Formats: sequence, C-alpha cells, structure tokens
Amino acid sequence: MHFCLVDRVIEITDSRIVTTKLVSAAEEYLQDHFPSFPVLPGVMMLEAMVQAGRRLAEHVGAGERLVLGQVRALKYGRFVSPGATLRVEVSLLNRTPEGGWDLRGEGKLLEPGASGEPPTAVSGRFLLRPVRAGL
Repeated sequence: MHFCLVDRVIEITDSRIVTTKLVSAAEEYLQDHFPSFPVLPGVMMLEAMVQAGRRLAEHVGAGERLVLGQVRALKYGRFVSPGATLRVEVSLLNRTPEGGWDLRGEGKLLEPGASGEPPTAVSGRFLLRPVRAGL
C-alpha cells in the first residue's frame, strides 16, 4: 500500500524543499484514526517528510532508491485535521560517506482562516539511506 503525501512542491533547491499536503476527509487512513476525531496519524506526518526528502534527493540526482534509516528527535506539536494543510520543509544537513542523506524536517499546520505564524505539527531529523542489497 502506498500513499502519496506530497500534493505540491512549492519550492526546491539543491539543499531544501517545501511541499504541501492537503488533508481530506476522504483519506483512507483517516477512517480508523479516529472515527469520532479524525486526525492525520503521526507516522503519516513523518512519511510526508520522508517523501519530501526523497524528492529533494531525486532533484539533486541521487540515482539510488532511498529508505528511512533513522529518526532522531521527532516531536509532535499539533493535530492535523481534515481540511487543514501540512506544509513540509526539509533541509539537507549533510551527506554520509555511505550515501545517506541526513535531513531536518518540519511540518507546519495551515488551517483555513488562521492568521499569524503557523504552529508546528511535526519536526525532527531523519536519515535516508540507500537500499541494502540482500536484506
């Protein structure tokens, strides 16, 4: 099963990407999470950052398939409900000698009608690494 959690790429450079994901009530994974209070699962917020990170790597020309290798200092701040947009910004911190991508991601909650600085829904560091053959 695969979910696309990048609806639009807003900005992309060789070291940074900004994407958005509009959360719709029709999203399959919201049906059970939770029936009386639907919110975007935390693992899907992390996956949105991972997918943005992969797009950044593809933009720079990474030829190999990248998978999530490690997550550090992951923090959740706000619920993301249907009708809201998750604005994801991922920045490249550095490349590892093994071909990994050390990234920092942050997801901001954009709600219709809200003003001021958007609150943080998710933030943390993560490592994308090449798929290891034979595993």
